Amino acid sequence: MKLYIFPILFAVLGRGLFAQELNIALQLRPRYEYRNGYKTLLTDKRDPASLVSQRSRINMNFENEKLEVKLSFQNIRVWGDVPTLNTSDRNNLMVYQAYGSYAPDEKWSFKLGRQELVYDNQRIFGKVDWAQQGRTHDAFLVTFKPDHRHRIDFGLSVSSENENLSEENYGINNYKNMQFLWYHLNFKHSALSILALNTGYEFTDDLTGERNTQYLQTAGGFYKFQYNNLVVSSSVYGQYGEQNGSNVRAWNAGIDLNYRVSDTWRTGAGYEYLSGTDMNKVQGTVKSFNPLFGTNHAFNGFMDYFYVGNHINSVGLHDVYAKAGYHKNKLDIVLQPHLFRAAASVLNENNGIMKDYLGIEADLVARYRLYKHIDLSFGYSRMFGSSSLEVLKGGNAGKLQHWAWISVNFNPVIFNTVHN
Repeated sequence: MKLYIFPILFAVLGRGLFAQELNIALQLRPRYEYRNGYKTLLTDKRDPASLVSQRSRINMNFENEKLEVKLSFQNIRVWGDVPTLNTSDRNNLMVYQAYGSYAPDEKWSFKLGRQELVYDNQRIFGKVDWAQQGRTHDAFLVTFKPDHRHRIDFGLSVSSENENLSEENYGINNYKNMQFLWYHLNFKHSALSILALNTGYEFTDDLTGERNTQYLQTAGGFYKFQYNNLVVSSSVYGQYGEQNGSNVRAWNAGIDLNYRVSDTWRTGAGYEYLSGTDMNKVQGTVKSFNPLFGTNHAFNGFMDYFYVGNHINSVGLHDVYAKAGYHKNKLDIVLQPHLFRAAASVLNENNGIMKDYLGIEADLVARYRLYKHIDLSFGYSRMFGSSSLEVLKGGNAGKLQHWAWISVNFNPVIFNTVHN
């Protein structure tokens, strides 16, 4: 290539950039964890675990008046998962987001590709940012905004393991297809959202061995009210359809209150109910609610005993919690205790009904902004479990069950150009 081509190329690119934006950012997030009862009660014979996980992500975003293209790559690893002299990586570079979006006018936009789906308080759809890998969907999304008060999103997805020439079984733990409709309406001091979601999962019949797609519907609403120092949000969702050969009839409801006492102090309380199925029910309707694609780490305690890769199709949950927060300058501290009860019957080994009390968890989280591109976070949690929790999780509730972590989050923007 002749050298004189480079000045021409830069001139063309520079000329185009006058009406567009290009942003390139990095994220490096190592996190140390001490796990002594994280997600499940530890037994007397098992020792606690210590580990460091790390997310390394690069985000590239191009945008102008009508077009947006985003590429995001990441590597997720645990320190020591390969030797220091390694010829291959256990977790190679993977695509986190890769989508294109086109907006022909101010009302319509169309997004296609791998993308985050985040709605309301992230109970049903969330990006699960606590998990190092995060959550994204391969989807087609249509957004319609007739004015500043109304918004309608319609999304759909279809899944396949390979570029098949004929229909093949889908063996990945994921939906076979998905469709949803989300409507959002803004008021003066509040906002209302309505969600209708249909997910199809492949199911193998134990008698015939045939695979077919069963559909689960989730529908409900989210409401948020904000006035002066008070913020109140509530939600109700119902779930019905078929799952693993059984009919599903389940529901979820929650309310969350937050009040800013001063510029420094905040307080709040809340309650959430997720319906469950009695342990002695082997056939019939499943009443256990599944929050599906939500950021479940943000709910029901940070120790992730419930609905974070576990507690699905179980006895459900009552979660009563309070919270107190402190904020000043670069420091944020939040203390949040939870009281957990089962929403359905817990049975011991003799089929005797046990108390629904599962335990109390206390969570403490602190975050400090070291620099404009560096955050330091720390957390400590302790679970005071009951004998009923032992039935559900195993382990010894009488043993000290606690969890601690510390994380450093580097978020530099390495290139950013905006031209009008």
